[in-house]
Amino acid sequence: MARREVSSTMEEENSVPLLLKSGSEVEEGLGRRLLEENKKLWVVAGPSICTRFSSFGLTVISQAFIGHIGATELAAFALVSTVLMRFSNGILLGMASALETLCGQSYGAKQYHTMGIHLQRSWIILNGCAVLTLPLYLFTEPLLTFIGQDPSICAVAGTISLWFIPVMFSYVLSFTLQMYLQAQGKNAIITYLAAANLALHLSLSWLLTAKYHLGLEGVMTSMIIAMWFPALVQLAFVLFGGCPVTWTGFSSAAFSDLAPMIKLSISSGIMLCLEMWYNTILVLLTGYMKNAEIALDALSICLNINGWEMMISIGFFSATAVRVGNELGAGSARRTKFAILNVVATSFTIGLVLFVFFLFFRGKLSYIFTDSEEVAAAVADLSPLLAFSILLNSVQPVLSGVAVGAGWQRIVAYVNITTYYFIGIPIGAILGYVLGYHVKGIWVGMLLGTLVQTIVLLFITSRTDWDKQVEAARERLNRWNKDGSKP
Repeated sequence: MARREVSSTMEEENSVPLLLKSGSEVEEGLGRRLLEENKKLWVVAGPSICTRFSSFGLTVISQAFIGHIGATELAAFALVSTVLMRFSNGILLGMASALETLCGQSYGAKQYHTMGIHLQRSWIILNGCAVLTLPLYLFTEPLLTFIGQDPSICAVAGTISLWFIPVMFSYVLSFTLQMYLQAQGKNAIITYLAAANLALHLSLSWLLTAKYHLGLEGVMTSMIIAMWFPALVQLAFVLFGGCPVTWTGFSSAAFSDLAPMIKLSISSGIMLCLEMWYNTILVLLTGYMKNAEIALDALSICLNINGWEMMISIGFFSATAVRVGNELGAGSARRTKFAILNVVATSFTIGLVLFVFFLFFRGKLSYIFTDSEEVAAAVADLSPLLAFSILLNSVQPVLSGVAVGAGWQRIVAYVNITTYYFIGIPIGAILGYVLGYHVKGIWVGMLLGTLVQTIVLLFITSRTDWDKQVEAARERLNRWNKDGSKP
């Protein structure tokens, strides 16, 4: 009888996850668990939000200076930054999120030596993608003219797009290095560079436009310098001893067995591209309307204001991917679920506060970007939709972060194409063009698509068996890191 009890006890102990046996998952008070989880969350979310604010702030600062140069230049910059750059960034950021999955889970599983190989493979894949997107930048003017955009705006957009080529290549380094560093908690350098970079671009833009009157060329020169500065500093940090455990030097293994990572990168790219291109289509549909310049100016201002809030949500997206990946890699289903609940509640609370804020101020913030009373009035008219977008977008990116951390990119890609492109865009087109609600109608349709997508992702996340996801993560890491040097 005693032997049977001992055997039963051993079986119970073996059925308990490793982290629980080590004492890290001992039952504890909710307050303490929240405190510990929020410390882990904000260690990643804080620097990530700062970085996203900095990156997005570069575009907003540029747009603010260009907006005071002329309305045509502002509309052209809006087309390039919200259409062309969103298109290419969707590809690059999406492909890079495969690295976020692998590094997050590898670090959680303490398989540190593989992370540098994953980073180098990601550089190879993303640089190849960047080269493939070059024709879009070289032939922006004829492409935009072909799809029916205003010819005068297209001409200026064609010039601006050439300036964006070096900006686009800087994202290859910045996206991958940020994900690599965040996965292992190397966040201080990211935060410091984000703050310094924003100040650098603001100072240079003022100097080159207000002081030396270089106009559009001055703003774009400043933007290129500001984009490459943090990328090169982060690269130097990694190469020269900042990550001694995870970076052991360049390896020829990075060039072998690229197919599995390309496959995961493509799934990741499709998932995020479908999200990022969604608002791009909103801008393109607006460009076909009468008085397109005013409509585009107002919409681009609203999207930029919305973008500021999105930088917070995308910061939580990155933090969620890291937290979910780390805990799955460490074999903790319980902490994975708690991390998800905590980040969703935190992000939604912030979104709710900003929802009230933007309802109150309505179009007053538009004067940061324009002197036109007509554009400001159009922004005020769109402000309620902007506020609801902010509220909804406080949840949706976080759920996408869960998908990246767990490696569900392919599943979410199917959800995105269904809800966005079979529901949101058709409804928006009907409301905007057929029923005559113009920009408002298009935006309402797009919001409905995002709402359905968020509901579906909430359902998937809530019904997930996280114990099985722990096993899936373990199998994925074993498959990718079989010999410690190649997947």
